[in-house]
Amino acid sequence: MFDTALKTIDGQPQRLSDYAGKALLVVNLASRCGFTPQYAGLEALHRRFAPRGFAVLGFPCNQFGRQEPGSDAEIQAFCQSRYDVTFPVFAKTEVNGPGAHPLYRHLSDAARGLFGTRRIKWNFTKFLIAPDGQVLRRYGPSVKPEKLERDIEAALPG
Repeated sequence: MFDTALKTIDGQPQRLSDYAGKALLVVNLASRCGFTPQYAGLEALHRRFAPRGFAVLGFPCNQFGRQEPGSDAEIQAFCQSRYDVTFPVFAKTEVNGPGAHPLYRHLSDAARGLFGTRRIKWNFTKFLIAPDGQVLRRYGPSVKPEKLERDIEAALPG
């Protein structure tokens, strides 16, 4: 999993291996969704746990109700101006279908949703990943970030 190629929101290549050894929360984001206020909770988790080996990784996605229509630059500006986001945000990403990013194909296979489905159902689906790359858990969009604190604590390195 850690050999996965990524592209940052500002177009720079990156590898998931840059985050090896950290607990991760991977989330598909959207700026025009009823769950968009979760940005604040995600940022709070990132700031609280980052010093202990944790990162939120955000992947904007426009596959659900076209709720992320902006360009990468517009998304980046939104994240900064509305939520003062410091966690890494990546280029707009598909999470379902033939164009799904390899990371999301892996996550969907490793942690299935309700009734064993692989498909991501909506924006703000979250995946908790252990420092060794094991996918620990999948959370639905309605699960607020603050409800994940205990699971994150248990997943932290060391």
